[in-house]
Amino acid sequence: MKGNSKLITVLNSLLADELTAINQYMVHSEMCENWGYGKLHSAIRAQAMDEMHHAEWLIERIIFLDGSPTVSKLNSIKIGKTVPEIIKNDGDDELNAILAYNDAIKLAREVGDQITSELLTKILAMEEGHADWAEIQNTQMNQMGVENYLMTQTSGSAAG
Repeated sequence: MKGNSKLITVLNSLLADELTAINQYMVHSEMCENWGYGKLHSAIRAQAMDEMHHAEWLIERIIFLDGSPTVSKLNSIKIGKTVPEIIKNDGDDELNAILAYNDAIKLAREVGDQITSELLTKILAMEEGHADWAEIQNTQMNQMGVENYLMTQTSGSAAG
């Protein structure tokens, strides 16, 4: 089915955002695992998997609309050097994604593509969940201090 060319361009831009997020989250997840923060590793890895689903869904939709998915473009990846930087970078990216998805939903509705609008709304809800998770982590770090927060992110006690 021939889709709106402007919408396909926007979908490809969102795809680049998702592919970038996958890479950033995977690096951050493995950094947390290496530092012994197993709970953070699992939570961030799960978000990377969500982003993989988003990328898959966008690719499927672009192809359905007779577009060509661009999978070779990544945006700037912002790797944090500490857990607070990781959470901040990922949270900021999620807030930007929320804005981008809202704009894309508006465009999909303007061009009369309800199915794309529904897909983007589904992804938007997941992105809002990721942003909320980052906000919660930041609140916990601020309320209990980074050191105490990090103690809650280990998978278990150290062997002695």
